Amino acid sequence: MKRYDLIDGMRGYFLVFMLINHLIFAGGYWLVQVNHNQLAFVEDAQGFVFLSGLLIGMVYVRKMAKGGYEAGRNAIYSRAFELYRYAIGIVLCVLAAQMVLPGAYYIWYNWLGYTTFDDPLRLAAIASFVFQPTFMDILPQYIIYMLFAPMLVKLVIDGKWAHVMAGSLILWMAGQLGLQKLVTEPINQFFMRPDDQGIRVSFNLLGWQIVFYSGLVLGAMTSLNRIEWGRIFSPQNTFIPTISALICAFFLPLRILTAHGLMPAELIGKFATMEIRADFGPVYLINFVAAATLLTWMIIAGPKHKALWVRRIANAIIWVLSLKFLQLLGRHSLYVYVWHVGIVYAVYYLDGRTPELSEVAKTAIAVSCIALLALPALWRERDKWLTGGSTGTATPVKVAASGKR
Repeated sequence: MKRYDLIDGMRGYFLVFMLINHLIFAGGYWLVQVNHNQLAFVEDAQGFVFLSGLLIGMVYVRKMAKGGYEAGRNAIYSRAFELYRYAIGIVLCVLAAQMVLPGAYYIWYNWLGYTTFDDPLRLAAIASFVFQPTFMDILPQYIIYMLFAPMLVKLVIDGKWAHVMAGSLILWMAGQLGLQKLVTEPINQFFMRPDDQGIRVSFNLLGWQIVFYSGLVLGAMTSLNRIEWGRIFSPQNTFIPTISALICAFFLPLRILTAHGLMPAELIGKFATMEIRADFGPVYLINFVAAATLLTWMIIAGPKHKALWVRRIANAIIWVLSLKFLQLLGRHSLYVYVWHVGIVYAVYYLDGRTPELSEVAKTAIAVSCIALLALPALWRERDKWLTGGSTGTATPVKVAASGKR
């Protein structure tokens, strides 16, 4: 499969910071404050979901265009079923560990609820993605979106990308109004268990689908050569980055105020209704579009801009995304994501079984865990490292061809 190195670097970057944010220690730790989400309503999960959709569009539109709809659909569903096995597998591993590790049931209760092998209804809820244990929710969301991906990729090939985006926008608005509760409430009651949990999810599928499917549309159109990114994001066209930067600047003080609990009470009530993360509310949508557009312009046009400071920022961004470690993680991002769940649960158990750790110890554990993230990626590329052979990846593509970010 052809790879896009900078996109891999981005996904690796998001995986590293997702891990840092998901490591839970008693008393917290300082590394969670070193993140772009402290300066904007833009988080690692958003970027990860968007880039996953982008690559689905880039890769499978070619398969469908060459082999027909059925070939593309089968390839997507085969991938989805593979990821489903991994998603269920990590849950089973955690439940098995819960049975043998002393105190694990109580330590993980807030993340798993009353979830054991002797509760078939709860296991059915997990298997159907109705009940998603903490930090195991992005992969189920991704798999569900993939079920509809073949039809949407076909629509893009047929030139109906606007129809796809219009439908996605309507679904997003339905999510903001909570219309999904007409369906989810009966399901919630059916799966309700003694821990007062039926449906347990962190993401409103109707709200967050706009992130995935907008990426899918842009990726598909990029592979079909229907978007000239070099013309849209040119060094001479400074209107786009200027507007995007102004929007990000508008949200910057608001994010700082909310991150530190400083927003005045008379504002927080109204603002909170538009800043619901689970629904991917308007604040998150607008800030994400602005930040993604600005970053794309910096990557494509920034290195050629006449201003030295712009070129330096652009080159610094490209340097970070070109780090081999990040690209390694990004090439196998969904497998690394599954592995990161196991790491997070293990660290949470360790923290729950020991006295409160020092800041130095927490930092050392976090850095060690970042290094451990690479294990599944190294295993999947073991032939390359053991024999020096090729993994079949392509040489780095031009930045302008890497698609919208």
